[in-house]
Amino acid sequence: MNTIAGTEAGRRLTGFLDSPVVGMLPWIVFSVLAGPGRFEFAVGISLAIAALVLAMGRVRRPGTSVKILEAADVAFFAALAIVGLVASAGTLRWLETYSGELSNFALVAIAFGSIAVREPFTVQYARERVPRSQWNTRGFLHTNYVITAVWALAFLVAAVAGLVGDLVLRQPGNIWTNWVIQIGAIIVAVRFTEWYPPVVRERIHGGAPSRGSPTSVGALFVPFSAYLVPVGIVVLALGSAPIWLGVALIVLGTLLVHAFRLDADGARSELPRRDAR
Repeated sequence: MNTIAGTEAGRRLTGFLDSPVVGMLPWIVFSVLAGPGRFEFAVGISLAIAALVLAMGRVRRPGTSVKILEAADVAFFAALAIVGLVASAGTLRWLETYSGELSNFALVAIAFGSIAVREPFTVQYARERVPRSQWNTRGFLHTNYVITAVWALAFLVAAVAGLVGDLVLRQPGNIWTNWVIQIGAIIVAVRFTEWYPPVVRERIHGGAPSRGSPTSVGALFVPFSAYLVPVGIVVLALGSAPIWLGVALIVLGTLLVHAFRLDADGARSELPRRDAR
């Protein structure tokens, strides 16, 4: 049993390391950490992660070319680090306030730019996980265009939320615009990256996601539903919203997760009977 569990854990780790989510880690970390008084720290951590991701890719797959996202990771955060070292006090204050939105918009531009040149950045990761014979198939290309677009939209949501907090509310540290909305958008994008490829494969083979299956729409939103619970707890702890809203988020998140998981368990238990028929 331990061997099976270890094999499964290893498979999941390998799948994660081969996922475009790894290339997005520096941007995700910076988006979460950046803010007044945290610019240098956020840049340093993100640049270190970017360098680690780049090195890890070469060690795990010797001889492979550097991916668009890996190069962009190192170039962007190295540039930010250099600017931070030579910037005036006024420029540094601006960066502390708006660097999160700057990085989010930069990734939006990279994502949509890669789509415009017909080389969505996720395709370089996907090619390492499928046979070469599938690289030019319609389903493979469509999947990567969609996933890349979803990531672009997620970071666009994060960027707009940050701007609302900074420019409209004048609250750079607002928990909703700087944390809750941005992290929620990223959670949806991460889950979509895992969920969408099997959906496309089912459709290609003439199937359709059944209610409660791992490829159902409900299964897509399980992680986001679970996310509502800690958000509700934080709201209650910090008093950043009415008490009823915090309680409602906890209850809603719990009910949605239970409903989605119960539905999925029920669908799995019915599979043997369906096969028998």
